[in-house]
Amino acid sequence: MTDFKTLIEQRLRELEDRAEASQAATATVELDQTRQGRLSRMDALQGQEMAKAAEQRRSVSVQRLKAALGRLERGEFGECLECGQPVAEARLRADPATTLCLHCAEDRERAR
Repeated sequence: MTDFKTLIEQRLRELEDRAEASQAATATVELDQTRQGRLSRMDALQGQEMAKAAEQRRSVSVQRLKAALGRLERGEFGECLECGQPVAEARLRADPATTLCLHCAEDRERAR
């Protein structure tokens, strides 16, 4: 399980690096039509909204990975939160923050 801890910490670092790199993209767009035209401002606003949405997704991913670290420390990592059965290792390697086994995830999708 120590390799999962390393994997989770690595993914957290990657997300933090991306967050730092995108801070400029989420900055307030200035209303200065002498520097940029109306269409350029609209493009900038759209880019800003896309960057904010990406930041929100990153934030959720960070929370999920930190929760996975907590489960790892409590000895609960890799157990399905629905049925308690082990989550497949390949599934955990693809997404170490996953909380459901494949069967329970499929059941949840069908219920939607």
